[in-house]
Amino acid sequence: VQLVESGGGLVQAGGSLRLSCAASGFTLDYYAIGWFRQAPGKEREGVSCISSSGDRSKYADSVKGRFTASRDNAKNTVYLQMNSLKPEDTAVYYCAASPDMYCSGNVFTHRKYAYWGQGTQVTVSS
Repeated sequence: VQLVESGGGLVQAGGSLRLSCAASGFTLDYYAIGWFRQAPGKEREGVSCISSSGDRSKYADSVKGRFTASRDNAKNTVYLQMNSLKPEDTAVYYCAASPDMYCSGNVFTHRKYAYWGQGTQVTVSS
């Protein structure tokens, strides 16, 4: 069972990146996927949650209107499109799978997530 993030990198403020989260060893069809990030010296915070079917998503206020989560269950992959990036978006980004398929309740509670990826670095320069 593994989640692997990719797509991070260095980008200028105002730019865009698309992160991918690919699963192996299990199917994502029955899991909501959360995206989290952790900046140096800060706690890991929730960014978004997308339901198992992709028809429901939630976002942290700090990224609302700029980030969009999507998924392709046929490819067992979830994406996070990040636009209008700001230096404060700099962090290691993680995806995580939750058996709560519908992104219900407090979607950014870490204990809701059974599997975590290793993270991908996103750096936004000013």
